Amino acid sequence: MFPLHRGRRLRVNESIRSLVRETALSPGDFMFPMFIAEGESVKVEIPSMPGIYRRSIDLTVAEVRELFDLGIRAVNIYVKVDDSLKDNTGKEAWNDNGLMQRAIRAIKTACPEMIVMPDVALDPYSIYGHDGIIENGDVANDATNDALVKMAVSHAKAGADFVAPSDMMDGRILRLRQGLDAAGFHNVGIMSYAAKYASAFYGPFRDALDSAPKEADVVVPKDKKTYQMDFANRIEAVKEAVWDVEEGADMVMVKPGLAYLDIVREVKNAVNIPVTVFHVSGEYAMVKAAAEKGWLDHDAIMMEQLMCFKRAGASLISTYFAKEAAIYLKNNTK
Repeated sequence: MFPLHRGRRLRVNESIRSLVRETALSPGDFMFPMFIAEGESVKVEIPSMPGIYRRSIDLTVAEVRELFDLGIRAVNIYVKVDDSLKDNTGKEAWNDNGLMQRAIRAIKTACPEMIVMPDVALDPYSIYGHDGIIENGDVANDATNDALVKMAVSHAKAGADFVAPSDMMDGRILRLRQGLDAAGFHNVGIMSYAAKYASAFYGPFRDALDSAPKEADVVVPKDKKTYQMDFANRIEAVKEAVWDVEEGADMVMVKPGLAYLDIVREVKNAVNIPVTVFHVSGEYAMVKAAAEKGWLDHDAIMMEQLMCFKRAGASLISTYFAKEAAIYLKNNTK
């Protein structure tokens, strides 16, 4: 008790604070989400995500090399699919010569030690912008799982280290594990988006991929709330994560991140595998906008948020700040 105990003794200066600091960040804690487009020498900034680009494969490979040199060891990749290739089956998703498959091969050829985790969901390939196949006015769970298995196996053939199912279909982790194993890909891991909420924070991401639900000439859900989680729920997130672990997931993800730190900790306490968090596009865009206005210190807020994810229990942070944060750590670590 006071005055015998004075907490401020451990805060006197930065040397003491660094000695007793409970949480540390390094570039190896980050995964960088990347958007890939067709063509050559293509680099198009996403208006709602300053500093983030859709790149063609050649420029993606160059960026991956830079990321690796900064100490980042994982990328999560997404593709912008031409409208002419979209339908309700998502069949372009398992085209072995598709944009995603060519991107995986190119990255692994150029930088074999970079861990590549391609997105597994049908929304970039769907004419309706949904994460699965539309039947009878809703997303058909089991038919979608069949398509996701084909997609994941195609990614594994191309050289993916992990597949990252973000669709939130029931039972898809078990189906993916069985499908990968049957195809001989026992060592390809699964990073499951186990607790993915129906969030308004995804807006800029959907701009990047044109993957928002669309009006159609058939009945389709107006949003993704029949498969993504209700953001009022906490216990459900733990249940979903535990189910995915039982089905064979190697890592589980909580998405979004900043407004869901309680969920990160709950999931971390409930499972015995690494927990990933996705610092999503809307969270990134808010910092950029406020910093541009001069309302916030960009780097200070960036690093505080990333530290909070780690403190909450995340083993890996998927963040659009990954490159900037790695550069900051390089320049500010003595």
